[in-house]
Amino acid sequence: MLEPSRPGARATALLVALLLALSSPLALAQWKWRDKAGQVNASDRPPPLDIPEKDILARPMPEPRRALAAPAASAASAADPQRAPAVDRELEARRRAVEQEQAAKTKAEEQRAAAQRAENCRRARSHLSALESGQRLARVNEKGEREVLDDRARADETRQAREVIGADCR
Repeated sequence: MLEPSRPGARATALLVALLLALSSPLALAQWKWRDKAGQVNASDRPPPLDIPEKDILARPMPEPRRALAAPAASAASAADPQRAPAVDRELEARRRAVEQEQAAKTKAEEQRAAAQRAENCRRARSHLSALESGQRLARVNEKGEREVLDDRARADETRQAREVIGADCR
């Protein structure tokens, strides 16, 4: 390698070896993560932000990557002031669209529940009027047999119909 007769050659070789030894941990600093397909990836850059923390297998430093990404994003928006308002408007528009979609789903669910209550009310009122008419009524029991309602069964059915009317007919 180097001639030992040259002055300082040994010191230079030792210094180069020391610098290589100290810089090797930086070269080995790698991120490892599992992507959505289950494949393990390695890079000297952090994984995409859509990779959950649980899928990050190794990181070069103990700091969380999300904290590092925020200053970089703010620095990028500060560097390009025209882009920042456009991004904010786009995010605001997306947020409003999600809120409107959620409100529409809630309204549809409320309408569906109101329609179900109205149908239950209509049926309960019809059943109550049949019970109060005094005519003979029959029902099918668990065994599939037809049985005529006696006074006690008629009173129970009337009570249940009135409870449904009280709950669903507002």
